[in-house]
Amino acid sequence: MTDATTDTTGTARFSPLHDLHVSAGASFTDFGGWQMPVRYSSDLAEHHAVRTAAGLFDISHMAEILVEGPGAPAFLDYALAGKISAVKLGQAKYSLLLNEAGGIIDDLVVYRLAEERFLVVANAGNRFAVVPALAERAADFDVTVADQSDDLALIAVQGPASRAILEATPGITDPAIPLDELKYYWSTDASFDGAPLLIARTGYTGEDGFELYIQTEKAADLWTALTAAGAEHGLVPCGLASRDTLRLEAGMPLYGHELGTEILPAQAGLGRVVALAKEGDFVGRAASERGPADGARVLVGIAAEGRRAGRADYELFASDKTGADAGAPAIGVITSGALSPTLGHPIAMAFVDPGHAEIGSALFIDVRGTRVPASVVALPFYKRAQ
Repeated sequence: MTDATTDTTGTARFSPLHDLHVSAGASFTDFGGWQMPVRYSSDLAEHHAVRTAAGLFDISHMAEILVEGPGAPAFLDYALAGKISAVKLGQAKYSLLLNEAGGIIDDLVVYRLAEERFLVVANAGNRFAVVPALAERAADFDVTVADQSDDLALIAVQGPASRAILEATPGITDPAIPLDELKYYWSTDASFDGAPLLIARTGYTGEDGFELYIQTEKAADLWTALTAAGAEHGLVPCGLASRDTLRLEAGMPLYGHELGTEILPAQAGLGRVVALAKEGDFVGRAASERGPADGARVLVGIAAEGRRAGRADYELFASDKTGADAGAPAIGVITSGALSPTLGHPIAMAFVDPGHAEIGSALFIDVRGTRVPASVVALPFYKRAQ
């Protein structure tokens, strides 16, 4: 997902939950024009809470686009890389919005709400790229594309205690599918204090969890109710810093780091998301069929020992020599990296030359002039027990 956005007015934007975050003592960061909580207590405490109990996230900056009409299934098959027409009622699907060159405009989650009604959830920073692209591609289809981002808030409850918290939250009633029967990447209609509530078993942390779509004016009440119900389950509010280390451990890409308009899905390990077997044309098909150019770098996982973590834009080398003795150029670059709170050692995702992408390949991270030994490992770094 993404960490940047463009507000056409040039003014800072605030979540409908902003006042609650202030009251909770949150520290804020400019999230590409949005003032969003980066942490409440400590990054480590919030990260570990999600892995062991539950964390509460405000992700209301995400963009929600409603696509509906008789032509909606065929339109989304054309507009997106996946076969959206095959998605069942209530099911969610991860997909990509590509440009003609096959590059990634955004990665998305699509929910099928009805036979001819879909909710497309885009990254906050790409709202003003995704909405016009969908509107343009809709010209030849019997479909409407409506940006509902300002009307909906989005709250995530993530962690092993998340289901128990939702079931204990006063006001959440009438789920069409009981939460213990709701499968991963499925959603169900419900209510909160009489208002429509969409509960999705999705998330961006690598843990079991739920994302809750609610009318903006009801968001604060829902957040407060979840907080109260979650107290006995170890629920804590979590900011963007812990969200980033959680998704990194889970090997989930972040737009602007692992994904971008110059990156083809196959390079980022997302070739399976592009449904080349589906009938008909879709934007980016020809480029996707050609695939990346020979020698194009590919995304890999990197692990190292010690405590010195590689960060975004740190270069990778095949040799531990530096300075005048270095000789060979960099063979890759880190896109995201951190000292893993769960695993206790440095991890990173990086684009590397194909010749250095095999699991077990040895390489060196240039950490402020010092070459730190590391190796290529399989993604994800962390996978929860089922």
